[in-house]
Amino acid sequence: MGRRVAIVGAALSDCGRVDTKSPFELHYQAASRAIADAGLTKDDIDGFGSCGTGLLAPVEVAEYLGLRPTWADGTGVGGSTWEFMVEHATSAISEGHAEVVVLVYGSTARADLKARRRSANLSFGTRGPVQFDAPFGHTLISKYAMAARRHMHEYGTKIEQLAEISVSTRYNASLNPDAFYRDPITIEDVQSSNMIADPLTKLHCCIRSDGGGAVVLTSEDRAKDLAKKPVWVMGTGETTSHTTMSQWEDFTVSPAVRSGKLAFERAGVTPADIDTCQIYDAFTPMVLLSLEALGFCGQGEAGGFVEDGKLRVGGALPTNTDGGGLSSCHPGMRGMFLLVEAVKQLRAEADGRQVEGAELACVNGTGGWFSSASTVILGV
Repeated sequence: MGRRVAIVGAALSDCGRVDTKSPFELHYQAASRAIADAGLTKDDIDGFGSCGTGLLAPVEVAEYLGLRPTWADGTGVGGSTWEFMVEHATSAISEGHAEVVVLVYGSTARADLKARRRSANLSFGTRGPVQFDAPFGHTLISKYAMAARRHMHEYGTKIEQLAEISVSTRYNASLNPDAFYRDPITIEDVQSSNMIADPLTKLHCCIRSDGGGAVVLTSEDRAKDLAKKPVWVMGTGETTSHTTMSQWEDFTVSPAVRSGKLAFERAGVTPADIDTCQIYDAFTPMVLLSLEALGFCGQGEAGGFVEDGKLRVGGALPTNTDGGGLSSCHPGMRGMFLLVEAVKQLRAEADGRQVEGAELACVNGTGGWFSSASTVILGV
């Protein structure tokens, strides 16, 4: 059928410190708010996607929300899951397999850790390919630290340039009243914070918070009659890479080099056309490699590219305008929050941090340790 598809609803649940609600309640908050934002009711929903609550995530969350969808997605590829799901939902709606799809996420990662309901250390098991890394004790952050160190070795990237990503992101967070951390920081603050995995200190790493979010997608015919200005899904791309570090051919190249190429080609635009980026930022090297992979600068040039404040609201490429995972909100899989912020920017609803004249946004999710990537180009 080839119908155009738009995001017509977007909302967050309670975020930050949420000690009194379960992940299911955050799913409910986010989904119900996004559906209301679109001017729809749950009876309009025939497609549903969720991930992260357990083996039957889309089934049990849909049940909790009182939904009985005829199209469902439970893709789990880490932080890029929600961008993958946008591509899947767009295809389903375009071909008439669904009419209105809700994608939703919720997590109480911070509250669970505080209440000792989960460990601070992520375990990805010791079977399959991961068994060959597990004996060496590679933590998630250590893999990003290796990528950072390799980029520094290959291209002369300075740790202060990576630190500027944190500083710029905190600047953006200072403009967002809902951000978890808003106090300004300096490069010296980043570098003098506790060492976590050399060369990355604490302020090179994402925060831990609670929260959730949801987006609603539908066809062009349905979108024209709804409450809010549609944000069009112009192009998407997805790819996977590795779980075992020995199978990553080049520690300085994100798999977004493939997903980004697909998304830009399908959208018919170039990086030069983009007004704002929302890029997964669990660690500063993630942003560095993503900018290069997506074509915003050349390979090995991202260090110099970011050091003049380009990523700040008011800069040449406002990126992670809500404060990102480094300062605003990171409950575990942040890809959903990238989509919600991009929609707010394109609707001119990002009070205090609005990118003037924003018409095109590039959203890029990364999962695992550069294990997966998905890119979505949105426009109005």
